[in-house]
Amino acid sequence: MALLEYKCPCCSGAIEYNSTVGKMKCPYCDTEFEMETLKEMDEAISEDTVNDDLSWDTKAGSEWSDSEASGVVSYECKSCGAKITFDATTTASSCPFCDNPIVMTAGFVGGLKPDFVIPFKLDKKAAKEGFLKHLTGKKLLPRVFKDQNHIDEIKGVYVPFWIFDSDADANMVFKGTKVHRYTSGSYDVTETSYYRVLRSGNMSFANIPVDGSEKMDDALMDSVEPFDVSQGVEFQSAYLAGYCADKYDVSAEESIERANKRIRNSTEAAFKATASEFTTLTTEANNIKLSNGKTRYALLPLWILNTTWNGEKYVFAMNGQTGKFVGNLPCDKGLYKKYLFSTAGIATVIIAAGWYALKLLGIL
Repeated sequence: MALLEYKCPCCSGAIEYNSTVGKMKCPYCDTEFEMETLKEMDEAISEDTVNDDLSWDTKAGSEWSDSEASGVVSYECKSCGAKITFDATTTASSCPFCDNPIVMTAGFVGGLKPDFVIPFKLDKKAAKEGFLKHLTGKKLLPRVFKDQNHIDEIKGVYVPFWIFDSDADANMVFKGTKVHRYTSGSYDVTETSYYRVLRSGNMSFANIPVDGSEKMDDALMDSVEPFDVSQGVEFQSAYLAGYCADKYDVSAEESIERANKRIRNSTEAAFKATASEFTTLTTEANNIKLSNGKTRYALLPLWILNTTWNGEKYVFAMNGQTGKFVGNLPCDKGLYKKYLFSTAGIATVIIAAGWYALKLLGIL
């Protein structure tokens, strides 16, 4: 025999029928509920938690023509497995992801031609300046990161992205509270009121970018955004001159979950913003249905510096369109110890000087 348990919407405690008052009552917070009210709440939550319909049309890109394919060459890095595309005039380079020297020997085969490309607006000089600015004020940074020869290794790379567009019809249920604090006599009173908050509406999402490269850290790629997709132009192999392009190794279908997560988070944040009068607001249920979803394949411009220090890999990236620079920096432990000891020495001198001054004044 199964026991049916109701959770109190106020404190999440198990509520039970109280024969004295003829209602369901929570023994923890003493909140009383009419049976009909609980039935309506169960029905509403059940309706709102119908499975999301987050399906997409993932047809993106197009087939390469023979003339287009002859204008580019591709190479699979033997070190890290990156599939890199160059214009046909390039004869030698190095992998932008692991810096392994490579020589192009194969014509371009396989994969899709991008729907569009955002050309580089910022050159290598701007990328080097952006990197140096990123290093400014970092006293504990290892010397190798400031070496000019090292900075010259910054490479311009077109990174593959899947661009998602969709309309969304959403319904969300929140549990809200309003907290009122006041003093009554010698008591400090906290009064909490609980609410069931419903929100529904339509939203449109345009140009949600999800990188299609397994080698690029997703957090790094999210941080280097945004890109102005309106500046995208039809892809031509001529845009690869002087740069290289990473070929996607994460499909549009495999990228859907990241796009859906962004839609869920953005929808929840937008709906929560309409209920700012509540002290707290937690999500109880949601239902999102997408329509007119479509996907496009694009190459977006990045300046990348890949390096290894003390056995750890560090990747820095600059948005080749906006100049936004991102990347974590290491700390030289040797410099840190010197800085720590010098700081401790200065602190000791200051303390000693203060003690001596107080002694002269007769305070000690």
